[in-house]
Amino acid sequence: MFRFENDRALIESFRPRDRRVIEMPDGITFPLFVRDYLAWTETSGARVYLIFSAPGSRKPIGIIFRRDSLGGEPVTRMCEWCHSYGSAHEVCLLTTAVDSKRRVGVNLCADLRCKEKLEDAADRSGRHPLEFLGKLNERMFRFAHEALGIEAQPAA
Repeated sequence: MFRFENDRALIESFRPRDRRVIEMPDGITFPLFVRDYLAWTETSGARVYLIFSAPGSRKPIGIIFRRDSLGGEPVTRMCEWCHSYGSAHEVCLLTTAVDSKRRVGVNLCADLRCKEKLEDAADRSGRHPLEFLGKLNERMFRFAHEALGIEAQPAA
């Protein structure tokens, strides 16, 4: 869980290289408490924003993903974070810049609503979603650390 006092604090959770292209989500009010993670899609649908914290940390980490074109071949894909299956409209390649010359990508839910899918699966199986959400958080951080070199900050 983490908290944003204002829009500036939210923007500063992203890497400096990404801060200039942020489109704030509609209807956001401050202070903003985030329990697991915050995700939204910009108006054009071209970018998806994610803010989460590393396991054991309360320092938010922001990543901006660019969506590949939705649609295309009629295949089913699996989200690498929540392991949900969906069509190319539901699970797609999301990419982010490592630096000015390199991008990395991962197949994820196109809207990053992994949390809702995991909570639904836990409810249907009669299990508590906390275990599933913890693994989701670990997968998010593993991507940020291994692909982007983002380090965890200890809890304050």
